[in-house]
Amino acid sequence: MTRTIVLGAGPAGLTAAYLLARDGRDVTVLERDAVVGGLSRTEVRDGWRFDLGGHRFYTKSPEVEALWHEILGADLLLRPRLSRIFYDGKFIDYPLSAQELVRKLGPVELARCGLSYLAARLRLRGPQDTFEQWVTRRFGRRLFDTFFRSYTEKVWGVPCSELRADWAAQRIRELSFVTAVRAALRPTAESDATSLIRQFLYPRLGPGMMWERMAQRIEELGGEVRTGVGVEELVVEDGHVTGVIAGGTFHPASAVISSLPLTVVPGITSGAPAPVIAAAQALRHRSFLTVALALDGEDLFPDNWVYIHDPSVRVARIQNYHSWSPEMVPELGATSIGLEYFCFAGDELWSMADEDLIALGTAELERVGLAEASRVRQGWVVRVPMAYPIYDERYAEHVAHIRGWLEGLGNLQQVGRSGLHRYNNSDHSMLTAMCAVANLDGAQHDLWEVNADSWYGEEQTAAESPYLVVPAGEAGER
Repeated sequence: MTRTIVLGAGPAGLTAAYLLARDGRDVTVLERDAVVGGLSRTEVRDGWRFDLGGHRFYTKSPEVEALWHEILGADLLLRPRLSRIFYDGKFIDYPLSAQELVRKLGPVELARCGLSYLAARLRLRGPQDTFEQWVTRRFGRRLFDTFFRSYTEKVWGVPCSELRADWAAQRIRELSFVTAVRAALRPTAESDATSLIRQFLYPRLGPGMMWERMAQRIEELGGEVRTGVGVEELVVEDGHVTGVIAGGTFHPASAVISSLPLTVVPGITSGAPAPVIAAAQALRHRSFLTVALALDGEDLFPDNWVYIHDPSVRVARIQNYHSWSPEMVPELGATSIGLEYFCFAGDELWSMADEDLIALGTAELERVGLAEASRVRQGWVVRVPMAYPIYDERYAEHVAHIRGWLEGLGNLQQVGRSGLHRYNNSDHSMLTAMCAVANLDGAQHDLWEVNADSWYGEEQTAAESPYLVVPAGEAGER
């Protein structure tokens, strides 16, 4: 018997299963939820479509992009990219652009930020272990306090002094005030700053369309995708996983590719040592919930999302679903947004009644000045547990401990964001799955090293695209 069991039907799990099924191999996917896609699914309420977290389909990997096209083809749209910080009633480019800061901050605040920035550049030596240290030494204390502290602590729920710098190195680009001021004084001067991507791919009906279609293709190719089936145990004999117990049934396996959270796997694996289980249980995740609102009238802003840098409100980010795809909004003369609140599963915010959360979102939307509460027609709440792996002070130690144990299980591979406890984008998660499938044929890919490059996702590429281009902001799109 040669059967691969894939655990989890998110981007990583489905990618692995699709590649195996396409090659004619026996593969079964086991997914606890009733729908596929994981965090990248599309939620639908009364015809309104919601993207949980915002999923730009952009990659430097030709293999990943080719697979997107293979699955969705003309159903992939090419969309304009825009995301900004909403601070003190102003929209400011994000990732931070020094030229934008020169224009928007005003002379007094600009001088303060510039002096703080220059002071930081003069003393780059010293520890840079925490998020706060890493950002402060590159941007200065003033910019850190203004544009990083509030939002970051909303997202992670811990002080910036407790977050590891690893996350900052993955997600944040450098900037140069010197280059910006020179460009402001001499607008025609060439700039050597890296430009940002201005477009990205996006499924016509939201990100879940990709994974729903992929699951369909797996089954058409002879594989199985079983939803509503939770994994209860990984059965290990002589250092190999012989099968998986899920839904009360034993599923024999010659290999297992798992995207289950790394914090969960040791606890459901027979014979796992107690110290490994303890290390897994010490890993932490941040959950979040989306308050999705349908509003009368036109879009509140053209961005895909805006970051809310205002400590007086709890919302951290607001999405504009119509800017992702016109078909996310079912009506002309209306729009929809998603207010994102970050929390821990079971805490006060997570446990609030839906109607209270909708009221909170409506009130905060008005408080920051983006829309009057009277425009809100209807609302819904979607909760997403264990969405973001937390890079706290001891996470690397715990991951190393678990990884050492996993290397003793010859036919079990962990893939994806939660599976590796790594802040991966969807394309990185897919790459880990592709590498895992190649490893079944004797390759020696280190799955833990995928997504080691810094801030790659905002660099400009000039490759031609076969995808359908949909202009932004045309009422007829909806």
